[in-house]
Amino acid sequence: MAARRALHFVFKVGDRGGSARFYRELLGMRVLRHEEFEEGCKASCNGPYDGKWSKTMVGYGPEDDHFVAELTYNYGIGEYRLGNDFLGITLVSSQAVSNAKKMGWPLKEVTAGLFETEAPGGYKFYLEDKEQLKQDPVLKVTLGVSDLQKSVNYWSDLLGMKIYEKDEKKQRVLLGYADNQCKLELKTVGGAVDHGTAFGRIAFSCAKEELPNIEALMKKENQKILTPLVSLDTPGKATVQVIILADPDGHEICFVGDEAFRDLSKVDPNGDKLLDDAMAADNSDQWFAARKMKKVSA
Repeated sequence: MAARRALHFVFKVGDRGGSARFYRELLGMRVLRHEEFEEGCKASCNGPYDGKWSKTMVGYGPEDDHFVAELTYNYGIGEYRLGNDFLGITLVSSQAVSNAKKMGWPLKEVTAGLFETEAPGGYKFYLEDKEQLKQDPVLKVTLGVSDLQKSVNYWSDLLGMKIYEKDEKKQRVLLGYADNQCKLELKTVGGAVDHGTAFGRIAFSCAKEELPNIEALMKKENQKILTPLVSLDTPGKATVQVIILADPDGHEICFVGDEAFRDLSKVDPNGDKLLDDAMAADNSDQWFAARKMKKVSA
């Protein structure tokens, strides 16, 4: 039976061109695949929107053994309001630090050798100024929580994550499914968690046979299920089964069947071209500018 794996984090982006530049040129990631959709996703992958949207997966390597970013772009929406739910992604790459300096991208050294920067939209990234790891350089995703112990009980007891570190003084816990995977860090935010409109989603895979068991457990424990077990079709690719959950603070969690997802997530060598072609064909920025209008803020 397939072990559970950390897959990706979903970001809503209003500036697709600027985001592509940040992930490709500054972080040094590559486009793994790009897809365009004419209508909203059945599992609300693009948020609560029904119109045309795109999905771009970017990372340092295939999703089989790397944690990657999913950039969802809703045509016509220019920006999203940040909350205190997503606190950052930490990765190891002296090259990214060097790239940021060369590009004149805002960069702040928060502790010795650790730099904070922001992707378009305000999403924080923490860059360790060390040689990039041969395995996945993405170390952890940090999410804000209101009650640390309650969250630990959920992620560890119900979702089966191992506790790697616990720091009561700093009110943080590091969890994960395997030593060689990106970890999940939970940090207390000192109040309620605000998801804004930019709220993301973290995704994991598991054996397809486990999905009904996860659904049954959440029902038994009276936990929130945002999208009951459903099949999602991507034209020309594998159909995957997913269930979308919400933790005690409303963080969205996707579990997807591993075997079909490995097929769906194969790297497309044309990914860069598909993204560039889509951006070239998207004249919405010019359309709004010509009419002295701004895109909608979600």
